[in-house]
Amino acid sequence: MNGYLNESHFLMVEEGFTTRDLLENLLGELCQESDQQAFFVADLGDIVKKHLRFLKALPRVKPYFPVKCNGSEGVIRLLAELGAGFACANKAEITRVQGIGVPAERIFYSSPCKQVAHIRYAATHGVRLMAFDNEVELSKVARSHPRARMLLGITADSIPSAHPSMSFGTTLKSCRHLLETAKEQAVEVVGISFHLGSRGLEPQAFAQAVAAAQLVFDMGTELGFRMHLLDVGGGFPGTEDTRAPLEEIAAVMNSALDLYFPEGCGVDVVARPGRYYVTSAFTLAVSITASEEIPVEQPGSDGRCDSGMCPPASPSPPEPSPCSPAEEEPCPEHPWHSSSLRGPPGRAEDRIADGLRLPQLHVGDWLVFGDMGAYSITASSLLTACPQPQVTYAMSRVAWKAVQLFQGKPAQAEDDRESLCTPLSCGWEMAETLCVTPVFAPAGII
Repeated sequence: MNGYLNESHFLMVEEGFTTRDLLENLLGELCQESDQQAFFVADLGDIVKKHLRFLKALPRVKPYFPVKCNGSEGVIRLLAELGAGFACANKAEITRVQGIGVPAERIFYSSPCKQVAHIRYAATHGVRLMAFDNEVELSKVARSHPRARMLLGITADSIPSAHPSMSFGTTLKSCRHLLETAKEQAVEVVGISFHLGSRGLEPQAFAQAVAAAQLVFDMGTELGFRMHLLDVGGGFPGTEDTRAPLEEIAAVMNSALDLYFPEGCGVDVVARPGRYYVTSAFTLAVSITASEEIPVEQPGSDGRCDSGMCPPASPSPPEPSPCSPAEEEPCPEHPWHSSSLRGPPGRAEDRIADGLRLPQLHVGDWLVFGDMGAYSITASSLLTACPQPQVTYAMSRVAWKAVQLFQGKPAQAEDDRESLCTPLSCGWEMAETLCVTPVFAPAGII
């Protein structure tokens, strides 16, 4: 074992003890203490399962987890223990990762727009791998970090199936000029990076991006650079209700890698899966601290619920599913209402969701939200003044044994590894007991 994670960092639970069981235990303790703070429950076994699945689907690709997606300590420690690298966007994230002992060679300073002070910090702390996509960024690195190893970021604009909001990366037309500029400034360019976004990509977009990267690799080689690293970015789905599952994306990706960067060509491949690792591992519980009924004749909902916490991070929450909490069925005695959820009052952006069909809610009730692991923890502390909800980490004994086997013994046969992928999560049974809905529609009411 590497020593990043030990049994003091999480609750060990026996197989069959679900995330729901843990939630109810924690809520019982909170009620006795009269503490109504929101909190997360994180099933680390779910992340272990995702990691083994990723390695099986993409055996040539080393994952670098983007810390901005979820910078909680349990996640960082577990992924460090499993041997993953980390993509950091700033000095604070580099400090957080190195603070638990992760070596500099496992850190990728991936932000395409970096402060000079942060570049110098990376230089003094041994972090060399960085990205750039314009001359200004190249000049900053040339002056402040002459030992940097740079990846040229290419844009997804020429890829029809990529997400249109992509704004980082240079066009293929500009690549040769930037590579020539890097040569003039004695900056070492070692490869290419792209990121296609994470909103329902067609798998073929990855193949098109790999093909484009190969063209730029050839440019770099012609100019005398030793091009040996390809970063395929993120965009891997964090839940199963997506257009293309991981295995479908991986099949296309593997074929493209075999065609354009065949094994043995001297090119290492990395990726930055964020949502993939953590989305389904985190469950959020929030309490109702205030309730207001609005007459039916007024526009909007007929109920207002104040969760007493910061809104989960999302500038435009997805429309909630008509799926309803599994514990209750509508009946004349307990009719459902069109409801809205709000965060703390007095904030300009307190809206969480509108138009939810919920039973009558009362102060002290708890709402449970599933799939809350991505971009809900980091942003809540950076974008608002709200205190960070506490995270309780749990892992099944089987999952912990899998981590130990993964690190301390030779790789298992494929059949053995497959058997490890199914029972690891202590919340594996959640789909049977809770209504699994999109984020911002509660999965349960307690």
